[in-house]
Amino acid sequence: MTSLRGRVALITGVSRRAGIGHAVATRLAELGADLFLHHHVPHDREQPWGADPDGPDAIAADLTAVGVRVRHLGLDLTAPGAPEHLVDAAVSGFGHVDALVCNHALSGGDGPLGTLDAAMLDAHHAVNTRSSILLAQAFAAQHDDRDGGRVVFLTSGQDLGPMVDEIAYAASKGALASITPTIADALADRGITVNAVNPGPVDTGYASPEDLHRVARRFPGGRWGQPDDPARLIAWLVSDEGRWVTGQVVNSEGGFRRWS
Repeated sequence: MTSLRGRVALITGVSRRAGIGHAVATRLAELGADLFLHHHVPHDREQPWGADPDGPDAIAADLTAVGVRVRHLGLDLTAPGAPEHLVDAAVSGFGHVDALVCNHALSGGDGPLGTLDAAMLDAHHAVNTRSSILLAQAFAAQHDDRDGGRVVFLTSGQDLGPMVDEIAYAASKGALASITPTIADALADRGITVNAVNPGPVDTGYASPEDLHRVARRFPGGRWGQPDDPARLIAWLVSDEGRWVTGQVVNSEGGFRRWS
């Protein structure tokens, strides 16, 4: 894959070594990109899997050891002005940002039909949809006409089969996937590509042993996706080799069978 030396990537949701965001950051660092990492540790602390024991400083230090510059910022992206503040901070830190990877997400605190309320739906929309769109808008505002750039959203498998216990999550991710072609068209004349990646079920430490075993049988290879599986695809999309792909929702699920 072509080098990303001299380029800067802003990656959201990089707070756990077991997560997709950390895998993406590692891939891009190995290709030479400098990194501005976003994290929101309070969210992780509220989840059953908990926060990374080493914390953001240690994660950033490890990536710096690869030989690239790394900065990071903790931020609640639902706060007024937060997406714009994050992009401004990255530009102030490095002078420019060439790629935006919206990996952050709210999962959990969700449920099936009959358990929903407005607050649950609004919370998922605010994190998963609204903040990602505002980040893309702020990112584009930093680029002159035909300056180029890459935006990658992360969606889910909501368009491939039902997610009956995660209606708020599926609705918010579905909206983000549906708006991807429109945002791609809006930014195409600036040379900015916009795509969404559905990584399928990825083992980031959230599933119970029973779920790990049950879901693994639905993959032809007998294993869940690992964080580096979607990270390789995302790295390709933000590289020069991915410059001719835009407006797409790319499913990278390893042959996952929903009804086996």
